[in-house]
Amino acid sequence: MKKIYIDGSAGTTGLRLKTRLEKRSDIELIEIPEQYRKDINFRKTAMEKADAIVLCLPDKAAIEAAEFAPKDTILLDTSTAHRTEEGWVYGLPELCEEQKEAIKNSKRIAVPGCHACGFVTLVYPLVKAGLIDKNEVLHCFSLTGYSGGGKSMIAEYESEEKSALLNAPRLYGLSQQHKHLKEMKAITGINEIPIFAPIVSDFYSGMQVMIPIEPKKINTSIEAIKNTYKNKYNGKVIKFEENADENGFLSAAAFSKKDCMQITVEGNNDRALLIARYDNLGKGASGAAVECLNLALGIEETIGLEL
Repeated sequence: MKKIYIDGSAGTTGLRLKTRLEKRSDIELIEIPEQYRKDINFRKTAMEKADAIVLCLPDKAAIEAAEFAPKDTILLDTSTAHRTEEGWVYGLPELCEEQKEAIKNSKRIAVPGCHACGFVTLVYPLVKAGLIDKNEVLHCFSLTGYSGGGKSMIAEYESEEKSALLNAPRLYGLSQQHKHLKEMKAITGINEIPIFAPIVSDFYSGMQVMIPIEPKKINTSIEAIKNTYKNKYNGKVIKFEENADENGFLSAAAFSKKDCMQITVEGNNDRALLIARYDNLGKGASGAAVECLNLALGIEETIGLEL
């Protein structure tokens, strides 16, 4: 039985991860008394007992925790802090077989950001195949449920006295400095930071990432793009699907409470949409952490996932 310590289990991702793992018979969670959950000595002791540690902390706290975590213990970080740092493996095994092997053999794994996970999944194979030029300036829109904003946003949306403005979708990341942009550029290998429009709306969980492109103008075709996705994404977690719409609509909540991701392409050779649908708390957070944890511990990667 593997022993796991979740550092920061009081947050949204940590709580969901804890709920997932405590149901498993192959895993034992190491816990410390509530009053000592921020005590560095108690945390260090818990880390020393663990086969793997998962950090569910803000960036600054995650950096500090990573510094005193045992070097020979598997460490997963769900924050933004280490996703592009040297010595850390990006936790998206579906990128390629080499990426999966790196996760299996690494002691330092950074779980992808929720928005970034969809963007990277859509863009990476097209750049590798030469269907998108690295110098192309991409545009990305992303719809998310309000749980992605953590406890404070959840409370705000679920309050009986919530503002009427929360009844409609809200654009954010207005400064074009969203914290996921760095990994979106670095992991895909593109040379320009994408223009990114994240939108939060009044539903608990779910995510839909959309990238508009003009196939003819970038010297490719919608069929070439579809074929690339068909050949690459046919596993248990990420799958390509044609004609995925619901009577002409695509809901961002279609994969709420699931850990899988659906890739689809809509449009034509003049104007097309690359689309990824998944759960911001699933493949976009705790589900991705479980998948990476399984691989790092030598466990079948889909154990504990809701697919």
